[in-house]
Amino acid sequence: MSRLKVLPQYLMPKGAMTRLAGRIASKPRGGVTTSTIRRFVARYGVNMAEAAEPNITAYATFNDFFTRALKPGARPLAEAPLICPVDGSISQVGRIQGDQVFQAKGQAFSTTALVGGDAQLAAKFQDGLFANLYLSPKDYHRIHMPAAGRLVRMVHVPGALFSVNPTTARGVPGLFARNERVVCVFENDTLGTWVLVLVGATIVGSMTTVWHGPVNRRGPVREWDYTPGQVTLAQGDEMGRFLLGSTVVMLFEKSNLQFNPAWQPGGTIRMGEWMAR
Repeated sequence: MSRLKVLPQYLMPKGAMTRLAGRIASKPRGGVTTSTIRRFVARYGVNMAEAAEPNITAYATFNDFFTRALKPGARPLAEAPLICPVDGSISQVGRIQGDQVFQAKGQAFSTTALVGGDAQLAAKFQDGLFANLYLSPKDYHRIHMPAAGRLVRMVHVPGALFSVNPTTARGVPGLFARNERVVCVFENDTLGTWVLVLVGATIVGSMTTVWHGPVNRRGPVREWDYTPGQVTLAQGDEMGRFLLGSTVVMLFEKSNLQFNPAWQPGGTIRMGEWMAR
């Protein structure tokens, strides 16, 4: 049934739709922008009271609104080795089975495929931990660091642009390792190597990191290496943004860490709450 529901996505011109949406959302359009934001807030129940700028008329573009900052203190950080990097909902969390990451019932993908074919990097996560976290349109769309990290590498992997909502996750094989993605590789003295992957999707105008800016979506697989200390971020620091909703996938090396028992598929999460101890 899930595969039938996602069949139209195979036929849609997802790339063209995404490029058009990106152009529209990035242009100042005066009253049209304000009216669009007002309708969006009403439809999705966006809580503007927690935004650093709650006045919707202050946003020149839809993208400015969509990547809005929150008021200081709106997301206190828990004391834990791993904290939640985003507002959203849990797609799946758990242990990596060998090199297989659980996507949905009957669906999985390999760590090697997710990180763009680097088997040596993927081997570090054998039997480790993973978390797939979904950001819906109504959510806060800045992504923060679940732990402190020294950036080692960033890889842009071109791919499809399927939706990443729960229905599509059940219906498209290997979805998160099939869509376009930006793989960010970090090191941490306690956790070792860990990976945070920004997964692209239909209508996601761009994926942005704080050290690089928007990642150019055209061309082959591209890789950037970073010298030690060139980019170091503390736990809770902003590391990137989505322009419209998508998914974050994280991989961690095998350890004694245990996920928050309240974290169950479909559950709501908020940036800063404890993820694993």
